Amino acid sequence: MRQIKKLISDREIQNKVKSLAKKISKDYRAKDLVLVGVLKGAVIFFGDILKSISIPVYMDFVQVSSYGASMSSKGVTKLKKDVEVRVKGKHVLLIEDIIDYGYTLDFLLKHFAKKKAASVNICVLLDKVSRRMVDVPLKYKGFEVPDKFLVGYGLDYAEKNRNLPYVGFISR
Repeated sequence: MRQIKKLISDREIQNKVKSLAKKISKDYRAKDLVLVGVLKGAVIFFGDILKSISIPVYMDFVQVSSYGASMSSKGVTKLKKDVEVRVKGKHVLLIEDIIDYGYTLDFLLKHFAKKKAASVNICVLLDKVSRRMVDVPLKYKGFEVPDKFLVGYGLDYAEKNRNLPYVGFISR
């Protein structure tokens, strides 16, 4: 049986969310902003960011696949659900739980550029720099994390442990 060890507490996460939301609200004041959450992992982070932003925003979701039930990315990203909100001429902020290899966010940056968004930027809670294969610009970043398999606060292992209020790692 795998054990989960706490890495980032709920309180640390909430403090970071408030800080990121304050910067986002300031940077996008008087702009048409579309928050796009990346399903399923970013749902909890997305909800907390959305509640903490002080400006009007549009919201929508995309769903992509690259991991499946595996503990590592296959390097191929597929769009399973696209946004319904029209993003042409609007500013898109992708909200993602974690950037690992960078394949998914690189794919989404290109996807929204093709849709002629005014700008496309990224807000990520967790940055696993040591695993990066694709250089992806991050406008807003929460925590840099070690090369461990993380769960909790939306992150899963084979669809389990998303409901943990903190971020932990699976120890073997």
